[in-house]
Amino acid sequence: MPHGPRIPTPTLERLATYLSVLTNLRSSNVETISSLDLEEHTGVNAAQFRKDLSYFGEFGRPGVGYSVRELHARIKAILKLDRTQPVLLVGAGNLGRALVGYPPLAAGNFEIVAVFDNNPSKIGKELWHLMIKDVAKIVEENRQLEAKIGIIAVPANAAQQVADQLVEADVLTILNFAPVVLRVPPHVKVRNVDFIQELAVLSFYLPD
Repeated sequence: MPHGPRIPTPTLERLATYLSVLTNLRSSNVETISSLDLEEHTGVNAAQFRKDLSYFGEFGRPGVGYSVRELHARIKAILKLDRTQPVLLVGAGNLGRALVGYPPLAAGNFEIVAVFDNNPSKIGKELWHLMIKDVAKIVEENRQLEAKIGIIAVPANAAQQVADQLVEADVLTILNFAPVVLRVPPHVKVRNVDFIQELAVLSFYLPD
């Protein structure tokens, strides 16, 4: 299966959107769907949808459409979500607490397997079902956990050091909530989530 830089990032983003829609359709017992139907559900042009799938082989049957169950299963496999993906979370503040207790993570086959912090008053305490561990032990802990995804939910001034520790722990992908650009090796992929930036863009569209 093609992977890596040959697949445009926007295609992967749209695949995640398709997966979400297909999950809902399966829950509603919808059996088949056309590319035009998916356009209505996602806002993605039907031709773009077919192009996105073409990176990964043949899908659907002419005149019949796509089996929701089969398409759902294949996109899950493409995104490597046909198995549970363990995740390390660094930052046991309000955001970290919300993430650990967020049910859709488990529903999407992501499992936060360890939470780390540098605050002595938090280390050793429970956060939902997990005990908060010392951030200095990320490398040691991940030798057993073997998680390849990390989430950074710490203040901006601590984010780069945390990223360095995650890289040292053999994490390959990072979801960064800190408002800072991280410096990581080329083999490590980073996705940034900046609430203030997103709200600032939305604010532009408000009437004067």
